[in-house]
Amino acid sequence: CIALSVFSLPPHPHKPQQHYGITSPISLVQAKEADLVLTHRLTEALKPYGVFEEELELQRRIHVLGKLNTLVKEWIRDVSETKNLPASVIESVGGKIFTFGSYRLGVHTKGADIDALFVAPRHVERTDFFSSFLDKLKEQEEVKDLRVGIIDILFARLALQTIPKNLDLRDDGLLKNLDIRCIRSLNGCRVTDEILHLVPNIENFRLTLRTIKLWAKRHNIYSNILGFLGGVSWAMLVARTCQLYPNAVASTLVHKFFLVFSKWEWPNPVLLKQPEDCNLNLPVWDPRVTPSDRYHLMPIITPAYPQQNSTYNVSVSTRAVMVDEFKQGLSITDEILQNKAEWSKLFDAPNFFQKYKHYIVLLASAPTEKQHLEWVGLVESKIRILVGNLEKNEFITLAHVNPQSFPGPKESREKEEVSTMWVIGVIFKKMETSENLNVDLTIDIQSFTDTVYRQAISSKMFEADMKIQAMHVKKRQLHQLLPSLVMPKRRKHSTEGLRQMNDSSLDLSLDSDNSMSVPSPTALSAAVPTSTPVKSGPLGPPPSPIAAAASQPEIQASTMSPPAVKRPGSPMQEERKRLKSDSEVFYSILIAIVQPGVYRMYTPCTSLLLLQVFVAAILGQ
Repeated sequence: CIALSVFSLPPHPHKPQQHYGITSPISLVQAKEADLVLTHRLTEALKPYGVFEEELELQRRIHVLGKLNTLVKEWIRDVSETKNLPASVIESVGGKIFTFGSYRLGVHTKGADIDALFVAPRHVERTDFFSSFLDKLKEQEEVKDLRVGIIDILFARLALQTIPKNLDLRDDGLLKNLDIRCIRSLNGCRVTDEILHLVPNIENFRLTLRTIKLWAKRHNIYSNILGFLGGVSWAMLVARTCQLYPNAVASTLVHKFFLVFSKWEWPNPVLLKQPEDCNLNLPVWDPRVTPSDRYHLMPIITPAYPQQNSTYNVSVSTRAVMVDEFKQGLSITDEILQNKAEWSKLFDAPNFFQKYKHYIVLLASAPTEKQHLEWVGLVESKIRILVGNLEKNEFITLAHVNPQSFPGPKESREKEEVSTMWVIGVIFKKMETSENLNVDLTIDIQSFTDTVYRQAISSKMFEADMKIQAMHVKKRQLHQLLPSLVMPKRRKHSTEGLRQMNDSSLDLSLDSDNSMSVPSPTALSAAVPTSTPVKSGPLGPPPSPIAAAASQPEIQASTMSPPAVKRPGSPMQEERKRLKSDSEVFYSILIAIVQPGVYRMYTPCTSLLLLQVFVAAILGQ
């Protein structure tokens, strides 16, 4: 039940080599002495980064898993007794822990969590796992916190009376008559086991994968939730490289990895084996059948049934960033193989905060640590929606979110608040016909924040003072927000402040480094006469069109408020609303139509409502 390292011997020189993958290998050349020397240097270069676990910590993990496995078997016997199963069945009922993810692959790092799956027979319900087993865990002295620890636990209930000791989760027949939640729980183990069975040499695969994972993390492209690749996706890319070069050692495989995927013609999928249909009517990735699958930009397909695309979150920007990094990795490894550079150069972290001229800083804050933990998780899971919105803007070429988050600044010392900050680098298109370009990102930002608030409210996790803030920051202003370890303070502080991104109107001087003009959403009086009645929505009055000349605003960070929730009023209140004068209705609609800057603030649904009110007023209804 504990994942152990598996060693593969090199193929016998006179024995036909096993074929791996969906195509023939590119090269069967055996490793040379120089390749082995480079591999040794690679191993030494990895050690300072803590990618290899020490023996003491490994033994501790094995001890914990062993104790947990015993605990699971005891718990399953207890549940069996409460359900009055025969004594003969109780003794042989079994139960087992399987590991998956980086630990099962053998590439876990110091302090990394273990992904574990509890497999139980059919008479043990999911409700039992989340009730009686949870109580049993709490009784253990070693368990300090069920949220924080070294093991993440999933549960799967198989349609078997007993769980045999030699159970192989790769058997597709185990999926018959299973709840979809159990199938999803099994998927992690099934995919991990398939990957290990589909590579020619597991040790070469592991060292290559450790290298690629470290490189991806150092280059800020390791995050499935933010639209880059997660651990299983990187593992499948490395596994495919191993299939194409089955006799190569790690130093060669790292170079071939960058060679293959810098030239890969996306969106052609990466497959480790031909997809199989088990006739279980489970949804699988198939662009011939499912129209939405045709729009996936960088498909990497899991090898276990039901096959899924592990990279559905990838966007145009994240794919462009990763392909560019592949090309740079190829250039560096070319130098390394020619003895013109050391392996350490591959792990040099690029300075994300010097890469772009313009950034959007996103802050999520909540009053308490517990609320902040839930709020940040929700906001982070939706950042890819913001990136997608920015990509659709005709004036934006690329939106690159940094997967690393930072503690956000506090609004005031007196007020208790916990905040987290993300930074998105933005590249604007250069317009040859115009020196200055006004870019309005109001709808892009508002659509994102509305989505977050709407889900928080519908899931009943939203609390007062949970906030999202977004502001435009120029490169030379980042030091005012980021920790000094990330961005050393400049000698000369910029006099320009940080721009509030609520209204997100940007004055982009493409040929210079002038500041962007972002008017405050409350400063509507600059565009609308003070005598004109304008009704404020949840964000205050909508912004006005901005002048082409850039201004010097002060540092400010106001809040993107949640959308107003409509509640049914009393009949008298509804009647009063209906009896509003036609002149007031016409006047409000007239302002929305005449003021372009105002009209842009309304969402399509609001605009449709305005038109309906307008028509109703004309017809006298």
